[in-house]
Amino acid sequence: QVQVVESGGGLVQAGGSLRLSCTASGLTFGDSAMGWFRQAPGKERERVACITYNGGLFYYTDSVKGRFTVSRDNAKNTLYLQMDSLKPEDTAMYYCAATLERYYGYCSDKSYNYWGQGTQVTVST
Repeated sequence: QVQVVESGGGLVQAGGSLRLSCTASGLTFGDSAMGWFRQAPGKERERVACITYNGGLFYYTDSVKGRFTVSRDNAKNTLYLQMDSLKPEDTAMYYCAATLERYYGYCSDKSYNYWGQGTQVTVST
């Protein structure tokens, strides 16, 4: 049984930082591309960042480029999202997702098989 669990969300002031973590079990983490997605109230879920199985390639949506960094530690079965210079528009539920593929394709949520429950990030002005 695959389990994906996010942590690290919280309330932060604009300009601050947070680091999200995601652990995945029940699959071969080192063979799985991973991704971060988010959904704000009243909006559709959007992709934030994706990373290949070995961390060699990654994708960021334009609105987070230069502020967010995705990384992974395959020895710990853990995915990270370092979020700096946070803005109120980053407020959303953040979800971690795993795919059975090594590469993330177009970083589409349709490519991901397993999802966590989400962790809330709230950025105040």
